[in-house]
Amino acid sequence: MSAKEKTTGFLAEFKQFIARGNVMDMAVGVIVGGAFKAIADSLTADIIMPVIGIFVRENSFANLSVTIGSAVITYGNFIQAILNFLIMALVVFCLVKSINRFHRKKEAAPPPLPPEPSAEEKLLMEIRDLLKENRGEQG
Repeated sequence: MSAKEKTTGFLAEFKQFIARGNVMDMAVGVIVGGAFKAIADSLTADIIMPVIGIFVRENSFANLSVTIGSAVITYGNFIQAILNFLIMALVVFCLVKSINRFHRKKEAAPPPLPPEPSAEEKLLMEIRDLLKENRGEQG
């Protein structure tokens, strides 16, 4: 087997892997998730932190730090990252919960009732029943 065949086989296999629907769905999810992260960061920095700042007397946790020797430990950034994570986790939880509820309702829905027979169908059923009765009397 030549090197070109190995490369072609590898590239063909990679192309097949990329073309799968799951990989494309995952890629879209990562892109949308990245965009959503910006929204969560803004929610934390621009809305939640100013409200918390009223009580903590800091506009941002990013300003919270401690200096040990020449090292500056900005533990406020860590607290802000935890808040961002909790917001993202809450949103993902709510999404999954609502999707699961939707699937449960879809599965639990009773099958639709058969439509009410029309007048013509009722007449045909009566004729059928009369024919059955007549055959029974003759046989």
